[in-house]
Amino acid sequence: MPFSDFVVTLKDNPYFGAGFGLVGVGTALALARKGAQLGMVAFRRHCMITLEVPSKDKSYHWLLNWISHHAKHTQHLSVETSYLQHESGRVSTKFDFIPSPGNHFIWYQRKWIRIERNREKQMIDLHTGTPWESVTFTAVGNKREIFFNILQEAKELALRQQEGKTVMYTAMGAEWRPFGFPRRRRPLTSVVLEEGVSERIVQDVKEFIGNPKWYIDRGIPYRRGYLLYGPPGCGKSSFITALAGELQYSICLLSLSDRSLSDDRLNHLLSVAPQQSIILLEDVDAAFVGRDLAAENPNAYQGMGRLTFSGLLNALDGVASSEARIVFMTTNYVDRLDPALVRPGRVDLKQYVGHCSQWQLGRMFQRFFPDQPAAMAEQFAMQALSLSNQISAAQVQGHFMLHKADPDGAIQNVKTLIS
Repeated sequence: MPFSDFVVTLKDNPYFGAGFGLVGVGTALALARKGAQLGMVAFRRHCMITLEVPSKDKSYHWLLNWISHHAKHTQHLSVETSYLQHESGRVSTKFDFIPSPGNHFIWYQRKWIRIERNREKQMIDLHTGTPWESVTFTAVGNKREIFFNILQEAKELALRQQEGKTVMYTAMGAEWRPFGFPRRRRPLTSVVLEEGVSERIVQDVKEFIGNPKWYIDRGIPYRRGYLLYGPPGCGKSSFITALAGELQYSICLLSLSDRSLSDDRLNHLLSVAPQQSIILLEDVDAAFVGRDLAAENPNAYQGMGRLTFSGLLNALDGVASSEARIVFMTTNYVDRLDPALVRPGRVDLKQYVGHCSQWQLGRMFQRFFPDQPAAMAEQFAMQALSLSNQISAAQVQGHFMLHKADPDGAIQNVKTLIS
């Protein structure tokens, strides 16, 4: 049989025609599906832009808050509960709804943006016990400006919520995390130190902040260290808190007595401290003592944990120490500190904060009772000093709190200050 007749026979065969048709349809569908997949990949690669933000990034919580303001119509929510303290002293409860893990869509700058919040249930942050999370933004287009705008808006929104407040940070593992809720800024005038002391420190700090080029031009490391020493309750920590409010800075609290603190971790924490923050090392004498005192007890000089004294010195003023930072240290016993810790370069300004002088007592009286004449403030100060010359600011404040509506009673019962 000629080949042409064989082909005509196959064409006229209904079974062959049906089978060939099915194969053709299947092949066409497979090609179409593959083409659609390749087309979608090419579209995503060239016509879509994606931003992934992990939960460990500083902007993660800013973005969650930003999303909660824009994804108002989403039906999959998580709740965050916080407490607000009002000027009257009343505390109210605030509930914030944020998008839960899953997919959400928002309309932003005339574009639809797909937001996917992922939660890795198998991976847990060992410091907080919470699962690792990430947020992924997907938008049509290839311009990154839309994500820059989102991040900028999220930052500004977070700053507005913290406006007029001081954020406290504490060390959690290898990073700094907010400690509690932002506190209302304390006025600098609310802390009464000896005449001229507050002004001297504030002027020095502001001069340091405003002159980075002076340090760079002279090859001097751009960092500043302060030591406030004196009896307990005289206002060292209170002044640092008020100073942070005056500068609109945050405070990073770090305990050198933490047994988990090592040399490497301390150096890392100082280098990654938040911008515009004061690093506060309280009671540094509790972690290390001077080498002369350590001769009597050799174990005391090794510190409370894995942190070594040489590691502390290198973190404050070593080759690998970070710049553009302000460190405040406090102690009640300056004579216990090793001279190497308080030398220039590690401590650039030392200030004694002692018991109240007559000038301080009078100023504190006037602050608590602003409507009373200056003669009453002078009378209170003289009577208090006649009883003792070792009265702390904390004692005076506690005394005034007992007589906050009775200035005459504060003077008549001044003997209770030292009882």
